[in-house]
Amino acid sequence: MQHISGISRQQLQISSLEDKIASDNPIRFIEAFVEHISLEALGFTVQTIKSEGRPSFDTKLFLKIYLYGYLNGLRSSRKLEKECFRNIELQWLLEAICPNYHSISDFRKQNPAGLRKLFKLFVSFLKDADLLAGNHRN
Repeated sequence: MQHISGISRQQLQISSLEDKIASDNPIRFIEAFVEHISLEALGFTVQTIKSEGRPSFDTKLFLKIYLYGYLNGLRSSRKLEKECFRNIELQWLLEAICPNYHSISDFRKQNPAGLRKLFKLFVSFLKDADLLAGNHRN
């Protein structure tokens, strides 16, 4: 009896992350949303480039992670870190940058008011675009 066979794991393939994400994937909405918002208006401090030490992550990177987590029910910094490594959507969204859970958690601790404003703006935008019904369960 014959079975359907897959591609060998050792087979070299040429593809990009762009090829793996459909044009109507919601992850593209997160990308566009974060790229067009004003960080200062939401209360985030935009970090300047350091002259010494390891460079910092871009603030927008963490916003993308948290919005992805918000849409997918992921709140734990450790789970978000894990998704950065294994999830092709997040790899596309973050351009294959994978911050550790401690950096993700520290960003949340340092920016509670900004994240609250971000989520409010995101939900209201989704409602205005008729992408969210606005119904909730108690």
